[in-house]
Amino acid sequence: MDSAAGGAAGSAAGNGSGSPSGSTAGTPAKNPSGKAAASTTGSASGSTAEPDAVPSAFQRAVEGLRAVRLRPEIEADPTRPPQRLAPYAYALEAAVLEGEDELADGRLVLLHDPAGHDAWKGTFRLVTLVRAELEPEMAADPLLPEVCWSWLTGAFEARGLAYGEASGTVTMAGSHYFGGLAERAPATQIEIRASWTPREGAGGVPDTGTHLAAWCDLLCQVAGLPPSPPESPKGPGAGTTSGAGVVSLPQRRGPQQQQ
Repeated sequence: MDSAAGGAAGSAAGNGSGSPSGSTAGTPAKNPSGKAAASTTGSASGSTAEPDAVPSAFQRAVEGLRAVRLRPEIEADPTRPPQRLAPYAYALEAAVLEGEDELADGRLVLLHDPAGHDAWKGTFRLVTLVRAELEPEMAADPLLPEVCWSWLTGAFEARGLAYGEASGTVTMAGSHYFGGLAERAPATQIEIRASWTPREGAGGVPDTGTHLAAWCDLLCQVAGLPPSPPESPKGPGAGTTSGAGVVSLPQRRGPQQQQ
């Protein structure tokens, strides 16, 4: 993973608290360097950027994210984006819920540099962190990391998305509990960190709505949910519904342990 992607995933992991709820929305705000960064948890610098200070391509890309209708099991909210990885950034966090149980969670960051970035080979970059706990039989599968990576690329392919420069890591970590926590069963968590360059369409704007829908497909797949039928979009990224064309594997069915 390129350095910006790794940093963005790490920053996304460290920002925000609690389970996200509601729908994606937000207002671009200036970061400490004076450039705009989309944040809906409040302005990063305490003041809102003037509308003409934010490139129209970035505004349209963010609008594409907000237009996505998520399946009922997913709750999402905007969160504070990384501030130094790109001139413009927008971030959201999401969780897959079954009743009161959180099956998986993740964050998605949209980065934009109007001047372009050599490592991205484009002006936009999407960065993600997805994690969930696994059932023991899944955790024992030596091919699981490769399978999880194929879930990500398969979600793109299922929605006909063009992308490039994909990179990332799939990590499995086991936990055994002792002392006052000895009653807890051993647990294995899987974590997917990835970044990719969405291909830009008309006006230099990528179809961010469909990329978000594909990311939600991955999130639900990691959570072990069955796919839901897609609705017909009204335009590129508009009205896209997450949950199309994925096949999930058996997954845990319980709340994530806070450590």
